[in-house]
Amino acid sequence: MDQIDMSNLPKHIAIILDGNRRWAKARGLTTRDGHTEGFDNLERIAKFAEEIGIKYLTVYAFSTENWKRSQEEVNALMFIFKHNIDRYLARLDNGTIKIRIIGEDNANVPEELKPRIQKIMEKTKDNTGLTLNIAFNYGGRAEIVHAAKEIAKMVKDGKIDISDIDEKLISDNIYTAGQPDPDLLIRTSKELRISNFLPWQLTYTEFYFPEKFWPEFSNEDLIEAIKVYQSRNRRFGGRPDEKKK
Repeated sequence: MDQIDMSNLPKHIAIILDGNRRWAKARGLTTRDGHTEGFDNLERIAKFAEEIGIKYLTVYAFSTENWKRSQEEVNALMFIFKHNIDRYLARLDNGTIKIRIIGEDNANVPEELKPRIQKIMEKTKDNTGLTLNIAFNYGGRAEIVHAAKEIAKMVKDGKIDISDIDEKLISDNIYTAGQPDPDLLIRTSKELRISNFLPWQLTYTEFYFPEKFWPEFSNEDLIEAIKVYQSRNRRFGGRPDEKKK
């Protein structure tokens, strides 16, 4: 692909899928229509990301705070999420994407969704293409609390000493353990905040805030985001005159 430097692709892209409701409202559609189109676009973008060589894609689909939305909207989102899992499961034999659902597994998650979530992760665990992390019932601070509890249990059980706790150990106990941190974060609709998304992982991530709403974010827009990423000098705390990593 001559538009981007294929030798300098981000290994891991994170996306906050923002603007589904506003996209629908601007077109006289329902909130449910907006979220449906948003999920459809996720499938399109994930396939394209895999085609161009992206290894990991993490998307913010539903936060722990989203339960505060109207019951009608929450119900619509749960239906759409269930429908899309069922639809994907029906054609898994043709896919190479590994799907992981990351987030809190608690009483808020509808019981009918839990076996579907486990099934789609089990069915795709050996796929060797793009790893698609779908952050569902996810909160960044809750993820860090989860890691802290896992580490505290190891200390309590005598498996490690307090002196063994370091950044790597924390990284090994968060939901994206074993994966590189995101190189690029995209938040559509030009909202300039991360909204409790991957606070541990985004320490040295490049941010990109396009104006488009998520349902209209295209393959060409992803290419443009990657071009912007490739134009930046990622120093990781080094001096401006140091060579780009």
